Amino acid sequence: MNLRERFLQVMQFNTQVRPPKWELAYWGQTIDNWYKEGLPKGNYPKIPKEISTPTSSLYNRVWHSVENRLPKGIGVIGGGIPDTQSFPTDKDVRHELGMDSGQYVVDVNLLFCPVFENKVVKEDEMSITYIDMDGVTRVFMKETEVIPTSIDYPVYDRASWEMVKDERLNVKRINERFPRSWSQKVKQYKTRDCPLVLGGYPHGYFGTLATIMGYERLFLTYYDDPSLIHDIQKTFTEIWIETYSRVFEETDPDYLFIWEDMSAGKGSMISPEIIKEFMLPYYRKLTAFVKEHGVKIVFVDTDGDCLDIIPLLVQGGVTGMLPIEVSCGVDLLQVRRRFPKLQIIGGIPKLEIQYGNERIDAILAPVEEMLKYGGYIPTGDHFIPPEVHWKEFQYYRNRLNEMILRSGNR
Repeated sequence: MNLRERFLQVMQFNTQVRPPKWELAYWGQTIDNWYKEGLPKGNYPKIPKEISTPTSSLYNRVWHSVENRLPKGIGVIGGGIPDTQSFPTDKDVRHELGMDSGQYVVDVNLLFCPVFENKVVKEDEMSITYIDMDGVTRVFMKETEVIPTSIDYPVYDRASWEMVKDERLNVKRINERFPRSWSQKVKQYKTRDCPLVLGGYPHGYFGTLATIMGYERLFLTYYDDPSLIHDIQKTFTEIWIETYSRVFEETDPDYLFIWEDMSAGKGSMISPEIIKEFMLPYYRKLTAFVKEHGVKIVFVDTDGDCLDIIPLLVQGGVTGMLPIEVSCGVDLLQVRRRFPKLQIIGGIPKLEIQYGNERIDAILAPVEEMLKYGGYIPTGDHFIPPEVHWKEFQYYRNRLNEMILRSGNR
């Protein structure tokens, strides 16, 4: 049974099949710390050079401004999320701890087409201000080297929306949304032995709007101009369905990944009423479409405490959630009891790993129980932070791998 088959069987709650041994990702500083602490350096993570589409290549320019090492705040993919944000993929942790390889993302442009010119506006000793390919102006701080902060957006009112809609969201120009290397990618997708993912960052019915408008403007526009929100949602839904129609002609994705990040430490950032009015109609249309084309798994990625919005998202056709951030107070077993058929990735409090073997054993106890029910891939509940040392991570991951191997006979 290859990795793709294993993933699909686990998502069908087949408890005879063990889940993939994945982590979502690690921060760049975490990986560099681990090399200093004993992780053998065989394949240092390489930031992709190719700038392809916003689905895979946002932030590429500033990541490459850091020379000869990983930026501290870049993500290094550990298998549990698809290729995104020009993040490199780990090979050394995977090899050292016997973990599984990752996933492919269907690399098509789901945002503006043509993309915006990627250019530096200003650079000094402290920062780089630049316009990314999604039209967002961002600032990259050279000291912290974390994901750039957005400071200006391509959509700020109805007039700016109508302009980008007319220039960059023409449903008749779908063919231009596929990269030059599309034929080679299709060959890779057709011969894969791992999951293939539709969507990804920053594509969602909250996530995309927050990306192109900014959070504050989005929150105000829900009330000040609701028809504008509906037009944005309707337009992107049409674009995505037309793009996916073409994708389905050439390959067979395994699941849809919708990125939202609409939750915080105390619950959702928007009310159930907002979700029902401005998101669920479009969720239902998109998820119904992909399910008609054989994609039965729909994951939503939202950090924070998401417990209150899971029932609403399920109404919209969602079948799975990640990363179930226990660090924000979510009880993993409570989620399983309330939603017995919800597919889950994540659920292990990442920061707790730093506190040593006894604490690691305690946080893994719910995981062993969860594995009995199926439909679950255990990983940290976000990227593994630099507070976690290599010694503690080895113990944690070896214990978790043992649990995974015991959980199924295939």
